[in-house]
Amino acid sequence: MAASLKPEEFDQMTTLGDIPRHHVRTRPTQVALSFEGRETTFAALDSQSNQAAAALLAAGIEPGDCISYFGKNSDHYFELLLGAAKIGAIIGPIGWRLSANEAAYIIDDAQAHLIFVGPECMALAEEAVAQTGARPAIIAMESGEHAHPAYEAWRNAQPKEDSGLTVSPEATSLLLYTSGTTGRPKGVMLSSANLLRSRRALAEARMGWNEWQEGEVSYCAMPVAHIGGTGWGLVGLINGVKTVVARDFNPMDALEAISRERIAKMFMVPAALQFVIRTPRAREIDYSSLTHILYGASPMPVDLLRECMEVFGCKFVQQYGMTETTGTITYLPPQDHDPKGNERMRSAGVPMPGVEMAIFDAEGNRLGPNTVGEIATRSAANMSGYWRKADATAATIDAEGWLRTGDAGYIDEDGYLFIQDRIKDMIITGGENVYPAEVENAVHGHPHVAEVAVIGVPDATWGESVKAIVVPKPGVTPDAADIIAFARSRIAHFKAPRSVDFLSTPLPRSASGKILRRELREPYWAEKERRVN
Repeated sequence: MAASLKPEEFDQMTTLGDIPRHHVRTRPTQVALSFEGRETTFAALDSQSNQAAAALLAAGIEPGDCISYFGKNSDHYFELLLGAAKIGAIIGPIGWRLSANEAAYIIDDAQAHLIFVGPECMALAEEAVAQTGARPAIIAMESGEHAHPAYEAWRNAQPKEDSGLTVSPEATSLLLYTSGTTGRPKGVMLSSANLLRSRRALAEARMGWNEWQEGEVSYCAMPVAHIGGTGWGLVGLINGVKTVVARDFNPMDALEAISRERIAKMFMVPAALQFVIRTPRAREIDYSSLTHILYGASPMPVDLLRECMEVFGCKFVQQYGMTETTGTITYLPPQDHDPKGNERMRSAGVPMPGVEMAIFDAEGNRLGPNTVGEIATRSAANMSGYWRKADATAATIDAEGWLRTGDAGYIDEDGYLFIQDRIKDMIITGGENVYPAEVENAVHGHPHVAEVAVIGVPDATWGESVKAIVVPKPGVTPDAADIIAFARSRIAHFKAPRSVDFLSTPLPRSASGKILRRELREPYWAEKERRVN
């Protein structure tokens, strides 16, 4: 079968709004999105995103304004993303598992003018909006028992013609919030250029796993508030293939979708793949349509990878990247995946076309092969910056365009990147980023806690799990379950500690008073070759 897109077709898509504009000319009747039985062709996606754009303009949204989306995955989210891009507006999805106060902070920080809310988040969204300064209006993505306008009626009241507004490829179109070491999330500004500019080079590289054939189907189940969700959904749309959008990840639903929809490619975090293969029916499903599984967000243990290769019988591609790099910057190709295991399977692979990788020491000197330092990257996919945080942007991207990842690693003689540890204290649990400071702030308020440090410890299911090391107040009998419940009442459950250990001595600190988390982590990682799992 012929490839669905020729390299020169990518030149026709310089902004996200151009994606449906291009495909309505070349494949209007091809299904673009499928969601719970609702199928949308590229022709319908173009006209409905035009209506969404017109509705945003009618609501007073101007180029550069931000709207928020608070809900699980939906085909209408992608339609809204494209519609906003057609008028130069920005969409900022909010993780549906966040608490009301966490969502309120993001809504205020993004200066959101409207918030589009999925049914599973309506009560939380109403509580969050009540805490905000601007009190943006709510548009409900689905009808229900609420007083808010429903998205389809709101959209359908507008004409289907394109607004024709000129939007720069450099304009921010997507605002993804990522946790920060200060405990407050930062908005990562991604432009159409970040998301699209490298696409022709990728097509010309003919990497196989990155090529799509006519009739192939993509599966999008990772949360759209992450680059792995929105980014992967856009991959299918850009390449003109059908994307099946799952409301959220469910192992049984994933298995049924692979079989029913004849899925060819999907992106999953390792924890999700583990849940899928542990499902009783996992070894009964017809996987003959599946050509590639892309995995990332956290490393995958070789034993789990070997089992996944045996069950699915397709090719695997590891991807390494971050929100600030618009996702993937290195990849480990299928030919480097060996069921027997090999040295390269410990690596994060080689740079994507157009991506430069380097290792720097603490003084900013570039290091040679096999020398551990901070991983840095430079490409057209590097973010525009952090939203309203110029100082944080300057601390992350230097004058020469190198973005410091905060990860420690080395590059071998063949150009393969090996990640050894995290320079920053971030914990990755089930593909979710958790920063200790935010969790420590939540635990600190417990009446029995005198001091707390939060670390990531090895976890066979989640990669890492969040552990709190607590020094109790004198004269109390602390209860681990109560501390965990207390934290869960203040922050999202996935951020809260899964376990608590108690110390009878003060936490170890540096001369400047900083908690020595690495010292606390060491006993839990002593038997591990790397300090990531």
